[in-house]
Order: sequence, then C-alpha cells, then structure tokens
Amino acid sequence: MTPQIALPIIIPLLAGAVSLVFWRSRSMQRFVAVAGTAGLLLTSLWLLATVNRDGILVMHMGGWPAPFGISLVADLLGAIMVVLTGIIGFAVALFSLATVGRGHEAYGYFPLMHLLLAGVAGAFLTGDIFNLYVWFEVMLVASFALLILGSEKAQMEGAIKYVTLNLVSSVIFLVAVGLLYGMVGTLNMADIARRLATLEDDGMVDVLAMMFMVAFGIKAAAFPLFFWLPASYHTPPVAVSALFAGLLTKVGVYALFRVFTLIFHQSPGYTHEILLWGAGFTMLSGVLGAAAQFEFRRILSFHIVSQIGYMILGLALFTPLAIIGGVFYIIHHIIVKTNLFLVSGIVHRLRGTYQLKSLGGFYRSHPWLAILFLIPALSLAGMPPLSGFFAKFIVIRAGIEAEAYGVTFIALLVGLLTLYSMIKIWAEVFWKSTPPEGDVDPYPAVEPREMWLMSAPVVGLALCTLFIGLNAEPIYALAEASAGQLLAPERYIEAVLGEAQEVMP
Repeated sequence: MTPQIALPIIIPLLAGAVSLVFWRSRSMQRFVAVAGTAGLLLTSLWLLATVNRDGILVMHMGGWPAPFGISLVADLLGAIMVVLTGIIGFAVALFSLATVGRGHEAYGYFPLMHLLLAGVAGAFLTGDIFNLYVWFEVMLVASFALLILGSEKAQMEGAIKYVTLNLVSSVIFLVAVGLLYGMVGTLNMADIARRLATLEDDGMVDVLAMMFMVAFGIKAAAFPLFFWLPASYHTPPVAVSALFAGLLTKVGVYALFRVFTLIFHQSPGYTHEILLWGAGFTMLSGVLGAAAQFEFRRILSFHIVSQIGYMILGLALFTPLAIIGGVFYIIHHIIVKTNLFLVSGIVHRLRGTYQLKSLGGFYRSHPWLAILFLIPALSLAGMPPLSGFFAKFIVIRAGIEAEAYGVTFIALLVGLLTLYSMIKIWAEVFWKSTPPEGDVDPYPAVEPREMWLMSAPVVGLALCTLFIGLNAEPIYALAEASAGQLLAPERYIEAVLGEAQEVMP
C-alpha cells in the first residue's frame, strides 16, 4: 500500500468539505485552511522522500490494474510539484488570514482554495490522460470562482478572458484525447506510450502532438495565446493572484513535460523545434509587456509569461542538462513568483494602491520589506548567488551546448530586461521619496497581528529562495534524478504496467 500518493488529493478535498460543513463559522474555516494546507505540505514531503528512496510509486484505484483502471503515479517530477503545491498552499493560507475579507470568506473563498489545490495535486499525480483533463476542469471551475469573488468590473472582464481561452484549451484537449483513444484504445498514459511507439501513422501522431501542444500551451500561457493571463491575474484579491501565479500555469508546463517526454518523444526534431521557437517568443513577448507596465501586479503577471519561456526552453532543447534546467527553473520560479505577489499585497495593504507612480518611500519606512522584495526580485532576474542564477545558468548552458545560439541570446537578453523591470519597481516603490499626502489616499492602519500574518509567509518563501541558492547542489541532484526518469520513459511504463506490458490486448 502506498497511501501517500492519494493523500495530497484527499486532504484538500476533505478540508474543503469540512469548510463547507462549517460554512457559518469563520474561525473554523480559517483553522481548517491552515491545518489542511499544513497537512498537504507534510504528506507531500513524505511522498517525495518515499519516491526519492524507492523509485516511482503507483496506486491502482479500486484494485483495477493498469491499464484497465485509474492509476495514480508519483515519479520525482510529480512529487516535486506536489511539494511545491503544499508550500504555496500553506503560505497563501496564512497570508489569506490577514488579507481576505469577510465578504469573500462568506462566498466560499476557503472551500474554493482547497478545491483548487486538490485539482493541482490531482493533475500532478494522475497516470490517466482523461483524468488529467478532469483535474484541469476542477482547477478551471475553482479558479474561475475565485477570480470573480467580489464581482468588481475589472474582475469580471478579466474572468471572461480567462475562462474563454481556457475553455478553448479544454475543448482542444478533449478532442485530442478522443482522437488518441480512437488510435490506441487506452487512456492510461504509460499504455498510450507503449502502444503509440508501435504505430506507423507518424502524420496523425504529429497532429495529435500539436493539438496537445496548443492545449497545454494555452494553459501554460505560452506565446501566442498568453494574453488572458496579464488581463486577469491582477484583478482578484492578492492572495488569489499569488496562488494563481505560483501554481496554475505550472500545471500546463508540467503537462507539456509529461506528454512530450513520455508519449510524443519519437520525433523531437519536429515537435521540439516548434517548442524551441515558442519558448523564445514567450520569453521576449512577456518581458517586453512587463517593461511597458507601471502597475505592480501587471508587471509581475507579464513576467510569469516570460519565465514560462525558460521552462519550455528546457523541454524544447531535450538534452539531459536542459531537462535538469527546466525542472530546476520550475522549482525556483514557483517560490519566487508567489513571494513577489505577496510582497505586492503587503505594499497594497499599507498604501492602498498598486500603481507605481502613487507609491514610494518604503525603503525608509519599511526597510525590512525592501529587503524581502530584493531577494525574490534579484532571484527572478538571475543574480548570483540566488536560486534564479543557477536556474538560468543551467538552461543557458544547455542552449549553448545544443548550439541553439539564437534562443540562448534571447534568454540572456530577457534576463537583462527582467532586471530592468525589477529595478523599476525598486526605484518607484522603495527608493523614491514618499508622494505628497494629497496624492495618496488615506488607508486603514495595519494591526501587528495582521502584519505578522502577512510577513511570515514572505519571510518563509524568501528563506526558501536563499536556501536553494546557497544549497544548489542537492536541488540540482534532485532535478538531475527527475530528468533521468523523464528521459527514460520505459521506467515509468514498467512501474505502471509491470508484467502487463508483456501482453498487448
């Protein structure tokens, strides 16, 4: 028995159900939010330790063996992603206690947060391509509901763009799953990989690969269909923005890594060349969009797009070092980007605005917050010795070794432009003088307990960033082991199907 595979899905679902039971008890919902996310984090760490020790773990639901039943599969990449989900869930839950108002809580903020975390964990652990679609839809429903909590005009506009593009992605995904099932007669990803390798219709396989690439590319906010993200992520409460920024697009990136290392890896010269140029345009369009913005969260939202390009670049190069770099970059970025959104939330709580022109003076009034901003900001830009430096260095070195000089130059240029954006935020929010009182709307004072609840997760995530940067070797070793599993799909197939792979019905 391997119950630790199912627990990261069961715990948030159970926590969401308990929150619904205690709908009218605000204190109980808040307690369950912290306890549930803490339980998710602890069980995810248990899962990662077990996978790192014993190898790929598989649970066949209902006792039905693969490929006939539904399987949950945890390899190192899936386990790493679940741990990151637990870290971000716990940090955002603490931050939410200080920043989410009674109105949002009354309309189901915490149950929806748990449902979203369950959907994310389910997507990372499923071994069934149709259930991956199901978990995507669970995330879409929960994220759309969180996006419109408050029903402000900007939220509704952003939500329409968000849900429209994601529904298009879901339709493409579902059609691709149907066509794939018609070709191979199975939905188990390990069994699909085994059967697809024996087919001679390479043209249809390439068509399916492109359909999955488009579907997951939209989910990941890759070029050219990324505009839904900067149009929506700056509209909800900042805790929701932070949760989305850290996790949602990474599920799309994870799906690309999973599908294009396990299922569609037979002709990388075609599919990965498209991914390569898509990565370059994603990096460039995102960072240029950020350079033109003067609203805190919109800058950070565009940078999500640009940083997604680095992750896809690691997959597109498809060398061992590049895959290591892609996994390392995902680990670094989830923590850093969530933290930057949380810092923007503290700034907004103290001054009541996200507009850079209306901010200033934080270096003098809140020097500790300036330092907490600099750590993830410089890491995002790739400054040593922070986590982003090692992530960028690995990916760029892989690009040079693969002789992909054009896209490697773009990656270097985007790093410099990212630094420009972070310097712009630093200069406007922290370094320049505080605007005259007439230019700043009065805002309620922050209570000490409220400030502690906002600051604790920011400090924790900043320490994670420093830890990764100062202890890059064990994180690199973990990413290397994960890349080794991804580049040896037969190990995944063997773990899921076992002796069943010897007999093909």
